[in-house]
Amino acid sequence: VQLQASGGGLVQAGGSLRLSCVASGSIFSINAMGWYRQAPGKQRELVAIILSGGTNYADSVMGRFTISRDNAANTVYLQMNNLRPEDTAVYLCNAAVRRTAWSPQTNYWGQGTLVTVSS
Repeated sequence: VQLQASGGGLVQAGGSLRLSCVASGSIFSINAMGWYRQAPGKQRELVAIILSGGTNYADSVMGRFTISRDNAANTVYLQMNNLRPEDTAVYLCNAAVRRTAWSPQTNYWGQGTLVTVSS
């Protein structure tokens, strides 16, 4: 299973970006899909996660970021509005995948995409 993230870049404060992450390979089902971020010198933190039952966001992005998914395309999106310099980080996608009906659920990570917000 591979996760390919895209959509990062350089944006001014107040601007917007949309991240995408596509899961491919031997996939039977995907439970949770999410976005994490890691800034230089800081620990990785959860940004947003989406499951069949709903979504959850970090307090710092609530009201500015929106996570969504296209189950048919095994894709998760992160719409980021009103970006702030403190949002600068490498954004990584994560998916909890079953490769077959009998496989255990396994977490897979994408390679990350860099988001830089200038002030």
